[in-house]
Amino acid sequence: MRLTRLDIRDLRRLEPVSIQPGPALNWISGDNGAGKTSMLEALHLLAYGRSFRGPVRDGLIRTGAEALEIFAEWEETASPRVRRVGLRHAGQSWQGRLDGVPAVALGELCAALAVVTFEPGSHALIAGGGELRRRWVDWGLFHVEQDFLPLWRRYARALKQRNALLKSRPRPEQLDAWEHELAEAGEPLTTRREQYLERLQTRLAAVAADLVPSLGVAMLHFQPGWRRHDLSLADALLLARERDLMTGHTSVGPHRADWRIDYAARPGREALSRGQAKLTALACLLAQAEDYAESRGEWPVVALDDLASELDRQHQRQLLAKLRQSGAQVFISGTEAPSEADRQPDDVWFHVEHGQITKTS
Repeated sequence: MRLTRLDIRDLRRLEPVSIQPGPALNWISGDNGAGKTSMLEALHLLAYGRSFRGPVRDGLIRTGAEALEIFAEWEETASPRVRRVGLRHAGQSWQGRLDGVPAVALGELCAALAVVTFEPGSHALIAGGGELRRRWVDWGLFHVEQDFLPLWRRYARALKQRNALLKSRPRPEQLDAWEHELAEAGEPLTTRREQYLERLQTRLAAVAADLVPSLGVAMLHFQPGWRRHDLSLADALLLARERDLMTGHTSVGPHRADWRIDYAARPGREALSRGQAKLTALACLLAQAEDYAESRGEWPVVALDDLASELDRQHQRQLLAKLRQSGAQVFISGTEAPSEADRQPDDVWFHVEHGQITKTS
């Protein structure tokens, strides 16, 4: 998967721009606040339907503009074929097109373009709440298993209905129906998540051994969201019903799932330092990208925001060598221009100043 064109309009401080990225490493340099991160945000917005720096309404749309617009064109190296996606986002409303056809849901755009992003907040994947970790697992399944999204939507719909009923003094048979639906969708949903993490275990252990060798072997542990070894989801929902009626929400199920990483050299689940959490998150993202590449026959686009401030020089070069070897298309932002030692002839360098992007020789 290689982007050949990226157009951005009315995104933060960026002036309207159209760039032609290179197939390998694309360096984006500029002072703090110049707009270099906004280029990566544009990619992330197309691939996830949201920015990694908060909701679209929170300053993402340029002051005075009604909406932001992003267009991307890329080649699928496994097919090969050319894909095109366009998005106009006004904060509360959006319009999108995929290969010239109007998109009904943002998920259509997100399914087409795959981007793995490592940015200053990525350590929250390890140190933050469970929602981020569920979202990370589901992203991987969404892109490699075609029937996962309908299953996820089925569960989400049933959960919404049960939660609404819990607040309205429902009859038992009403809850029975939606609990049956939750169990029918939730059990296979959980199995998919568990199998996905099991599949990633070997890849994650290998990547983590390179990035944080002092911590020992990395081990993924899945937490399904209820006592799955003792109870079916249907039984767990029934047992939790009285409590859920009191609180007004569903307390057990896949929406409460989580996972953690333990290291052999960190007994007792000692908390990781911020630097170790960053490297662990990076290991997770790279393992996921490798799994995507094996399943789909091509790497996702890789976006690395403010890399120099996130990783020391040794880890930077280690990461860049790995990505070059993979053949992935990579976007790297930073305040400093790339050094001659880090650049190769097929790299492309963009400089951002006062919202304007120029290609530099």
